[in-house]
Amino acid sequence: MKQKTAWSGLKRYATMLGDVLLFNMSVLLAFYFRFGRAIPEVNFYTYEKSAIYITILFLLVNYLLGVYVYYNRRVSDVLFVTVLGQLLTIFGLIMITFIGRWFAFPRLVLVYSFLISVVVLGIWRVLVFYMYLRLTPNQHVAVFSTEDELPAIVQNFNSSKNNKHKVTFVVTDHFVDNATKLLSQVDIFYLTKSLSDENRRAIVDLALKNEKQIMLTSTFDNILMLFPSLMNFEDESVMGIRGFRLTPENAFFKRVFDIIVAILLLIVASPFMLVTAILVKVTSPGPIIYKQTRITLNQKEFSILKFRTMSANAEAKSGPMLAQAHDSRITPVGKYLRKLRLDELPQIFNVLKGDMSIVGPRPERPFFVDQFNAEEPHYYLRHNVRAGITGYAQVYGKYASDYHSKLKFDLLYIKSYSVFLDAKILLQTVKILFDKMSSAGVDDEEEPSVKKMHEIVEDNDIQHLD
Repeated sequence: MKQKTAWSGLKRYATMLGDVLLFNMSVLLAFYFRFGRAIPEVNFYTYEKSAIYITILFLLVNYLLGVYVYYNRRVSDVLFVTVLGQLLTIFGLIMITFIGRWFAFPRLVLVYSFLISVVVLGIWRVLVFYMYLRLTPNQHVAVFSTEDELPAIVQNFNSSKNNKHKVTFVVTDHFVDNATKLLSQVDIFYLTKSLSDENRRAIVDLALKNEKQIMLTSTFDNILMLFPSLMNFEDESVMGIRGFRLTPENAFFKRVFDIIVAILLLIVASPFMLVTAILVKVTSPGPIIYKQTRITLNQKEFSILKFRTMSANAEAKSGPMLAQAHDSRITPVGKYLRKLRLDELPQIFNVLKGDMSIVGPRPERPFFVDQFNAEEPHYYLRHNVRAGITGYAQVYGKYASDYHSKLKFDLLYIKSYSVFLDAKILLQTVKILFDKMSSAGVDDEEEPSVKKMHEIVEDNDIQHLD
């Protein structure tokens, strides 16, 4: 198979260097538009002394926002993260100049630099994105699975954002023989949990010998193997499996991170909370704050705080129910509060109290936790950390995903935890506020079926081998 050059680390570093140069050029142009050629030394001194810190902040913000990840993106995503990244960078610039007591940074320069950088970086990044699409190869994927697992897999790969990974074949039987036949036609073998150990090992060996990529589903066994501890006993190398719980040191730093971020969020969000409280009060009868029992660390119960988005007697007759798409119980104002996640703001007080974390698995109600624990033997592991306002599943999955899918994200988060990851998820959360799918409820009609899978296969010229 003819391959184009991959988007290597060198190209990515060149893109980051171009970003830095264009960003700093935007700041210099902002000074020029504000003062002309005769820039007052006292004003330019501010930029000279803070340039290195601003540049580091710029790169950090954009890296955490995922600016330099191009797969599963659209042009609109590129432009959106550019605008968001510059807003956060300018806000950080204000903080840096204040902390450094460089008060001479003119406000108009900040405004001009934001406008110029958004335009310049937006054009540059769109060009880079099209270069990525043009210069990097499409990854042809062969999915090996039984038919009952295929619908969701094929549907996920069929996303309109998926610009590089294309399902070309689906294989539902004679797995090893078909893998051998497809060696010259695919780049990635996607192996699901439905394959036997014997078939999986044979295909993995085949893929490694022929330098093909391998994708595995995030089953519990696969997640358990992440980040092992390596030990040596004489001639024997042993992998020690680490459980799903934070070390005391990580738990301490996570709590410090929670308190600092919660205080900052409370300061920034106070005006929005006041307006939201007034809207809830004047548009529907009932309390402003809605309290509900949820489960957090060590399966402890606590009262979560939210701005009320449903009618006061929403579950009087129905009993506990998961939110549905187009839920009639949601008030007109509540619909928009949910979309913008404003109903979650009172949970800042839950974080300060210690019931919740800024980032962690979303807290469920005891009624549903009991059900999930009975159905899924590993569900209790997500409660080895505090429940969170936002989380890995909310950022990288879908709000309406079933609890099995959310559990995988939660366990991946616990295994991969770092303060850096929390900061990344926090910034990524801002992006999903504008994703209309993020706030949707569970919709049974969206459940993929085998019939639907066959329709997708036929519509996209995917060959089905058995």
